[in-house]
Amino acid sequence: MDPVVELEGLSVRFGTRAILKELNVSFAGRTIGLLGPNGAGKSTLIQTLIGFCRITSGTAKVFGHDVRREMNLIRPLVGYMPENDSFIANMNAVSFVRMMGELSGLPAKAALERAHEVLFYVGLGEARYRQLGTYSLGMKQLAKLAQALVHGPRLLILDEPTNGLDPAGRQRMLRLIREMKEAGEMHLLLCSHLLRDVEETCEEVLILKDGRVVHYSNLEEERRANKRFVEIETVGNDAGLAEELSGIGCECAATGLGRFRMVVPQGFELREIYRVAAARQLQLRRLSHRRDTLEDIFLKAMRDEHGGL
Repeated sequence: MDPVVELEGLSVRFGTRAILKELNVSFAGRTIGLLGPNGAGKSTLIQTLIGFCRITSGTAKVFGHDVRREMNLIRPLVGYMPENDSFIANMNAVSFVRMMGELSGLPAKAALERAHEVLFYVGLGEARYRQLGTYSLGMKQLAKLAQALVHGPRLLILDEPTNGLDPAGRQRMLRLIREMKEAGEMHLLLCSHLLRDVEETCEEVLILKDGRVVHYSNLEEERRANKRFVEIETVGNDAGLAEELSGIGCECAATGLGRFRMVVPQGFELREIYRVAAARQLQLRRLSHRRDTLEDIFLKAMRDEHGGL
């Protein structure tokens, strides 16, 4: 599968401040989650891909087109739902979405037809003639999604799509994202500070920290691997316990104060841990096991002092 986005040594500076620092990554998945703490460079990366930020060095390509030289070819292929509102308050929704369709290259008649279609698709069909300034927060989020979809992009960039939504509104937005993913007609790049949103909708995840890539992985492959993580807390002399547990097939590490964390292989019986503890006359105060989560991946990436993968 050809890459959707390719970054080679991509760096972006604002004055003397480096925002993105030699990013080298490419991804081709149907849905990509973009994560990172505030100030990591997520919004700058998005704005670079759509031509709003000037590249200092390196290259960025979208569907093989160079961002520096071929933005006129990229813009019709990309839909962008910004984090912040950018409406004309006294314009009704259908007129606004039609205008955005025309700006993206659609003929006037086709843009009007598509505006009606996408407003019904996102659930604003009955309110499409209302002025945008009268919309609730949830309705404005849906209107932003509609204008990003109107021209039928190949890549849809969603910047904090569930920002400020109540639980019902969040579920409605995530349902739309999953529907678009399953339809298979476009790629989605989802930027969010909510790990659960990314975990529920994305196949791949890219994590930035201080302007650098600190983690990239295919979540679907990690889910198929189905790693099991076990955490135990002991009472007694646990010297050498980690080594003994490693000897029976666990990847084990002591985390301090009688606590141990381990990855257990497929088919491993948890009773083996109890057997080792009994033989050493150790009391197990707590044992819990679970799958790896995106939160684990994210926190590990944030702890990596060297910014490595």
